[in-house]
Amino acid sequence: MILAVNKASLFFGGRAIFDEISFQINPGDRIGLVGRNGAGKSTLLKLIAGDYSLDGGAMSKAKETRIGFLRQDLKMDMDKSIVDIARSAFDEITRINSRIEEINTAFEVRTDYESDSYSALIDELSELSERYGLLGGDSLDADIELVLKGLGFDPEVFENPLHTFSGGWRMRAELARLLLQKPDLLLLDEPTNHLDIESIMWLEQHLSESNQTLLVVSHDRTFLDHVTNRTIEVMMGKIYDFNAPYTRYLTLRADLREKQLATAKNQEREIKQTEELIERFRAKASKASFAQSLIKKLDRMERIEVDQEDSSAMHFRFLPAPRSGKVVAKAEGVGKSYDDKLVLKGVDLEIERGDRVAFVGQNGQGKSTLVKALLKEISSEGTLELGHNVMVGYFAQDQADELDGDKTALQTIEDASPEDMRKHARSMLGSFMFRGEDVEKKVKVLSGGERGRLALCKLLLKPINFLVMDEPTNHLDMNSKDVLKNSLLSFDGTLLVVSHDREFLEGLVTKTIEFRDHKVKTLLGGIEYYLEYRKMETMREVEAKSANAKKQKAKKNAPDDNGLSYNDRKQFEKDLRSETRNLESLEEAIEELEEIIEHWDVQLADPMACNELMGDPEFYPKYEQKKAALSAKMEEWEACNIKKESLEGQLGQS
Repeated sequence: MILAVNKASLFFGGRAIFDEISFQINPGDRIGLVGRNGAGKSTLLKLIAGDYSLDGGAMSKAKETRIGFLRQDLKMDMDKSIVDIARSAFDEITRINSRIEEINTAFEVRTDYESDSYSALIDELSELSERYGLLGGDSLDADIELVLKGLGFDPEVFENPLHTFSGGWRMRAELARLLLQKPDLLLLDEPTNHLDIESIMWLEQHLSESNQTLLVVSHDRTFLDHVTNRTIEVMMGKIYDFNAPYTRYLTLRADLREKQLATAKNQEREIKQTEELIERFRAKASKASFAQSLIKKLDRMERIEVDQEDSSAMHFRFLPAPRSGKVVAKAEGVGKSYDDKLVLKGVDLEIERGDRVAFVGQNGQGKSTLVKALLKEISSEGTLELGHNVMVGYFAQDQADELDGDKTALQTIEDASPEDMRKHARSMLGSFMFRGEDVEKKVKVLSGGERGRLALCKLLLKPINFLVMDEPTNHLDMNSKDVLKNSLLSFDGTLLVVSHDREFLEGLVTKTIEFRDHKVKTLLGGIEYYLEYRKMETMREVEAKSANAKKQKAKKNAPDDNGLSYNDRKQFEKDLRSETRNLESLEEAIEELEEIIEHWDVQLADPMACNELMGDPEFYPKYEQKKAALSAKMEEWEACNIKKESLEGQLGQS
């Protein structure tokens, strides 16, 4: 056991944040902490870290437990370099190394080889060297470089001081320090908010392959599914704990609530029938004792409680988009530098009416820079033009932080509204979950998620046909992200989204523009295609390096019409045959699973057959297992098919 919480309660301003919650964290647990904005997730992390004291109950930790906490509000030494921040994770190694150097320096001048103190120094040096090796001192620099590069830092900036980096990169430096420190329990509060897709995927792999015990707050479903093995949801002062990653947890939670509702309904029917019997026999002397036994039965009955659910949610639709010209935005030869730092060079792209575009790539590659240049917020080289009758709606990455903290939510919307819209300000705020006294709250006391919803509300005040959103999902809870995504799917204008959230982008965009090495590359496909493309590109880069080395050594394997050497072509053909066989095998498995599920569905539609099936306690788990297997096979088939098509394109096949 690392940490145990027993009937813990915490109150803020008379409101119960936690009401007698209990749970335990054991070594190897990787827990996803989820819930609505304002439910108390970050508060629970701070409680565990010791920032708050309980108002009731108890919390205990194993002796000498080391806790590492990635906070949203970082306090760091801005004069330290990135590598110094990372190296501070190894305080003990640093102290040991300093002492080893002191001893070695002493040996250079001492000649009392036979003395007890000299012998003691030798023993101390031996012990320190052994401890240094056990702690990983010999691989210290390699470990630091691996983690920093994995989180997106270029080795050229390792020595740069922290104050020269943005808040997102400072967070990465602190995350690197914590990962290298390997505490007994790692608390992560929204670690993916400032990471690009490649860094998120690296972090996923790093955490899933380690034995690190962690408790992570995140609104990224895919990240949680890849990293966690347990889910705790915070809702209305209670917690719900399941030994499953997030997506599986949702199914289990829904099943549990459905069973609770059915059991509670049956109990209510039994109670009603018992109460009717009591009323019928109460006045009859011959049945009085029977009536009393029924009353005692009701008193002893433990009433079944159905878990409460927070069903509040945003609900809104964008106004109909006025028609724009065919070309919505166009860039030709665009470049941008900040002092000596080149960000963009020779960028050409075109966005047409109805396009749904994602800007992706590592942080610092110029995604937000190009957006700001396009909207004339900053200057740039080259030509950037918006098309005819383009009406822009812009949600900036720091949009929520730009709101006036001294205004109330209601004043914010009223002041930004056209005259004829002001009377609808309260109802609009209600659509974004600001109800009753919430509209009178000042912006500065709102949570990050609440400020994000308020900024979204401002977008609806005027008609737009070109919606530009820079990281719109940061700080939004999962329900709010779903509502936003569904609203964007129904938006009939042109959409441009800068985002690292894979699940949010899936099915939302149809064109992906990758920013890399100061350039852009347009891919005519959504985020799913892009991720497969990046995997293929990485594979080709490795194979290309290997092929080039062989070519220089052997002076053979001239390239064919597609630019492939003989060995490359043979390898691609082999891979293509393998993927074709995989597809055929997957199609057979899918067909078999569909037949089984279809057979069961027919039986479930028949009341008699259904009763027989449901009488088997193992049926429902088997049914769900087959459905999950079918879903997994379908996803595997889709990925395999994309890879096959990519190989065919590389080989020039039709």
